[in-house]
Amino acid sequence: MSVSVTVPAASPLAAPVRTVFFVSDGTGITAETFGHSVLSQFELRFKQFRLPFIDTMDKARDAVNRINETFEREGNRPIVFSTLVNAEMSELVRKSNGMHMDLIKTFVDPLEQELGVKSTHTIGRNHNITDSEEYKNRIEAINFSLAHDDGQTNKNLDGADVILVGVSRSGKTPTSLYLAMQYGIKAANYPLIPEDFERGKLPGGLLEFKHKIFGLTIAPDRLAEVRNERRPGSKYAAIENCRYEINEAESMMHREGIRWMSSTTKSIEEIAATILQEIKVEKRFY
Repeated sequence: MSVSVTVPAASPLAAPVRTVFFVSDGTGITAETFGHSVLSQFELRFKQFRLPFIDTMDKARDAVNRINETFEREGNRPIVFSTLVNAEMSELVRKSNGMHMDLIKTFVDPLEQELGVKSTHTIGRNHNITDSEEYKNRIEAINFSLAHDDGQTNKNLDGADVILVGVSRSGKTPTSLYLAMQYGIKAANYPLIPEDFERGKLPGGLLEFKHKIFGLTIAPDRLAEVRNERRPGSKYAAIENCRYEINEAESMMHREGIRWMSSTTKSIEEIAATILQEIKVEKRFY
C-alpha cells in the first residue's frame, strides 16, 4: 500500500522532483513525520510514498523492487526513510538503490550503548497499546472533542482541558481533534457569531471557564478564501463580512483578556504546540 503526496515547489526554478519512500514495519507515521521535518529544509519538490507494514521478507523484497524500479525509471536514487526494526529486513532494504536514512540504527544503537540495555527490537511495539490506559484516555478525548465540536453542548465543560473560540472556519475543529488524537487533550470549541458580537459577550456557559479559553483568529482575506470554498458568493464568505467578524472577535478577545493567536500561516502542529504552552496543559505522549 502506498500514499502519494506531491509537495509543491517553493520556487519555479526548483530542481526536478525526487522520490521519497517511508518504509516501516508499522504504520509508517514515525518515518513520515521525521522525513517531512528533514525534507522541509530543502526548497525542492518531492513525490512521497509510504510503504507500511513491511513485516515479512517477501514484503521487504517488494519494497526493494519498488525502490529499484524508481531508480531505473528516474535515474536518481530515491530517498528512503526507514524504521524497520528487524535487522534482516532492514539490511535487505539497505541494499536497494536508494539513499537510506535508517532511523532505528541511527538512534537505537547509540541508546543501547548509553543505557547499557538492549532494546526489545519488537516489530510494531509503538502501536501495541490498545489495552493501555493511555490509549483509552486518548479515545475518550477524541469522543469528548467530537461531542463538543462547534458549540454542540455546554455539558461537562468542567472536564475540558481547553476551550477554543473563534469565528467560523478559523481552524478550531482540526486543532481540537489534533490535540485529542496526539495528546489525549479534551478540547471543546465554540464559534463566535454575529449574535455574540451584538451582545458583546462570550457564548453562554463559557464565562466560568474563561481560564481554559484560547482564541483563534485568521486574516480576513484568507477567511474569505476558505469560506468561498464552502459557500461561494455568499454574504458569509464576503470579504466585508469576514473583516467585520474578525475585527469583532479580536476586540472581544482583547476585552475579555483571552489569549489568542492567528492561524493564518501556522500549521496545526504549531497551533497545538502554542496552545499547550499557553494553557499549561500537561501533554500526554504516546
